[in-house]
Amino acid sequence: MKLSLQDTDTAALLDQLGEANLRFQHTYPGDRPDRQPVHTVYGGANLFKADTCVRMGEIALRNLQTYAPNFVELARVLQLAGHEHLPTLEKDIHYLTDYLDKLPADQRRQEPAWLAYTVYNKVVQKLKSEAVEDFRIDFEDGFGNRPDAEEDATAVQAAHEVALGMTQGTLSPFIGIRIKPFTEDLKARGVRTLDIFLSTLLEATGGQLPANFVVMLPKVTIPEQMTTMVRLLELLEKANNLAPGTLKMETMVEATQIVMDEEGRNPLMRIVRASEGRCIAAHFGTYDYTASAGITAKYQTMAHPVCDFAHHMTKVALGGTGIFLSDGATNVMPIGPHRGDNLSFAQLRENQEAVHSGWRQAYHHTMHSLIGGLYQGWDLNPAQLPMRYAATYNFFLSSYESAVHRLKTFVDRAAISTLTGDIFDDAATGQGLLNFFLKALNCGAISEEEIVPTGLTIEEIETRSFYRILAGRRRTA
Repeated sequence: MKLSLQDTDTAALLDQLGEANLRFQHTYPGDRPDRQPVHTVYGGANLFKADTCVRMGEIALRNLQTYAPNFVELARVLQLAGHEHLPTLEKDIHYLTDYLDKLPADQRRQEPAWLAYTVYNKVVQKLKSEAVEDFRIDFEDGFGNRPDAEEDATAVQAAHEVALGMTQGTLSPFIGIRIKPFTEDLKARGVRTLDIFLSTLLEATGGQLPANFVVMLPKVTIPEQMTTMVRLLELLEKANNLAPGTLKMETMVEATQIVMDEEGRNPLMRIVRASEGRCIAAHFGTYDYTASAGITAKYQTMAHPVCDFAHHMTKVALGGTGIFLSDGATNVMPIGPHRGDNLSFAQLRENQEAVHSGWRQAYHHTMHSLIGGLYQGWDLNPAQLPMRYAATYNFFLSSYESAVHRLKTFVDRAAISTLTGDIFDDAATGQGLLNFFLKALNCGAISEEEIVPTGLTIEEIETRSFYRILAGRRRTA
């Protein structure tokens, strides 16, 4: 064949392009395969105890069993797929439940009631075993502005409770502290609280932090606030003999200025870069953001269009960077208005209607987030936990079959490329498809064995990396 150019003519050009490609890949490495919690529970620091997460699970389970004592009731309230074909009489519900209980898992999956039955039972199991995945000890909105002496004392007490929880094994798998923002009025208070909390905790634990510990800096609007936090974390690490880079942080998207700056640019990437690799997540503050956009209190909701705009701008700015994104919270609590043991039938009915209405709102908000590609959100009350998991499990289980087909097709195509010696350069896309299953696996929606139909082995799944899977297959081939 005839060529006009020699390899030496194009080598320099391709080397320059190679350098640019590598810089791009460094900036946008793709989705991080690490476990991302499906939610973060924000609770006032003054209320935090070593067993808070355990007690929240117990309250959440009672809430579910009181207002949805069986899977049919929950399916009907949330209008899960196939709910209209489920029985209504109590004896028929018991019969169907008993029938499904006795079926092998593969046969149960073929039953029309499988989805509703499975979602309910997985929620129950989750509330018993790991009701809270992530908890943030809140010294900001959940705590308020209190006298300095009171906040000092609360920081000490919270640190001791975390140390006790570490000993007892009662902390959530992910945990952290939200301090006050680095605004001019509150910056000194935020620094002092973090110093007291960490110094007390590390002294009590002999220099150990709980697993997956993170510091949340709220209401960030300029990169300098992130830079200041980085320098502060460096000082705290040095003072407490922690390895450099040990302390990680998160930021919050709570103001219009963090979505669009004075020059009409999205500043989120600059703000994240200012963390010098310490920022691992960006959380959305629904109610502060809607307020900053001029939305009145009555209409401040996660479903408001301004929230979707902020979500999309955040995803566009930080997509492919490996930064975890989280939606905000539903502020309607699914709690009945009447308390006590001797309630009338009418009062019990009002309680049930209030709880079911709150459930539906939380469920739809969570589904909206998941469909929009936000796999984490906030919860503020134990009564919200059942719907967090009901929506999450419904999302993953109802999409399971199509996701299996897509990833299996992708894996087969990658295998052909490997066997023919071609370079398969869509590993990032494969990682995105794999991450659906990893997220489902992390929260308990599916098991490792349920990923095997995609054509991946258990060993490959455990690498959590599509690139490593391809590299391993290439070596084998």
